[in-house]
Amino acid sequence: MPKIHFIDVTNRDTVQASRINLSKLQKTMVNFYLGQMGIHQSEFAFPFVKNEQNYAKANLRLKEAGAFGNLILEGWCRAIVSDVAEAVATGVKDVNVSMSTSDQMITNKFGGKLDREAVIKEMTAAVVYAREHGVATIGVNAEDASRTDLGYLVAFAQAAKDAGADRLRYCDTLGYETPVTIYRRAKAVAEQVGIPLELHCHNDLGMAVANSVAGARGAIDAGVDAYINTSVNGLGERAGQADLLSCILALKFAREMDDYQIGDPLDLRVSAKLANYVSYAFGVPIPINQPGVGENAFAHEAGIHADGALKDRRNYELYDYELLGLDLEAPPPRGRVITTGEFGGLAGFEHVYGRLGITFGSKKEASQILELVRYATAHNQLNLTDDELRFIARYPDQVRQILTITP
Repeated sequence: MPKIHFIDVTNRDTVQASRINLSKLQKTMVNFYLGQMGIHQSEFAFPFVKNEQNYAKANLRLKEAGAFGNLILEGWCRAIVSDVAEAVATGVKDVNVSMSTSDQMITNKFGGKLDREAVIKEMTAAVVYAREHGVATIGVNAEDASRTDLGYLVAFAQAAKDAGADRLRYCDTLGYETPVTIYRRAKAVAEQVGIPLELHCHNDLGMAVANSVAGARGAIDAGVDAYINTSVNGLGERAGQADLLSCILALKFAREMDDYQIGDPLDLRVSAKLANYVSYAFGVPIPINQPGVGENAFAHEAGIHADGALKDRRNYELYDYELLGLDLEAPPPRGRVITTGEFGGLAGFEHVYGRLGITFGSKKEASQILELVRYATAHNQLNLTDDELRFIARYPDQVRQILTITP
């Protein structure tokens, strides 16, 4: 039976959104939490961009060291041979190459430089190059697939498959689909081409989660695996995209979903920690009504509701807050607080790490980690979290590479 997997694109799609950003260390921590959660793949970098390459190489080293569990690190490229060549040079083994496919974009974005035939030619050249240079998995992104003529989309997908692609990414780039239409179109492409589908749905009309689930059902019903693209807290271009946790909860708890199984063992207890970290790092509060992790997700006040929830939580709660790790989130410390950061000294630094149960073998080792903590704080422009401090102490060489950007 085909399965549903998750490809989280926070470190690519969300960071390219206007007015929000993550540091390279923060992107690394997102990968760390995604790995803990059991997510299949992270679209973790633009490996052809120079300022991403030290980060990309360091994260690949961290992957080899076991820091991210079974998480696959995939790089996003334009469907251009030179982009793929740059990605391969960093050591990336999994890539997605992206090409616009709608007549709207071919005409008004490419401005006559490419036509339908040339679009397919450029895409297949990039796929062939990736396959010939040892890339393990190749996804092909049909940007604006939802506004692409279905016959041409099928031809594009078939050409990608014939060139060696492993998956087609069905991009609802403008959030144009409805659950009914994306189910029908995704199923048609999957049936006619026989290629696993990624569903990449934006939230411009408020239907990203519903469309992602419906598109995945279309792929499964056609007999191929589905890969839902998500972001943490639903952040992304413009109105965002499908929220990771909401998609998981829909597949696990919505009506008539028994035949649509998640293909990876997930530890949802990481959900709250991941959501809170991304909120902190981006500086974007979690909406009070966010499914699962919003402050009101398990809150009851109206008399009938409160009474019912107290008698039996299933009266008004589909799932337990403990499932999401909400009971594991510690309150902030009160009273005297010692922190360490960009201008911290050794005594405060050792006190903070001692509270985390971490000691150092020598003053020299402690001083070296302190120096990294100072740089990391300047890099993030935020106080470091306990998990970031632990990560720096455990992987100092890789962190040093992440923090190194040479113009």
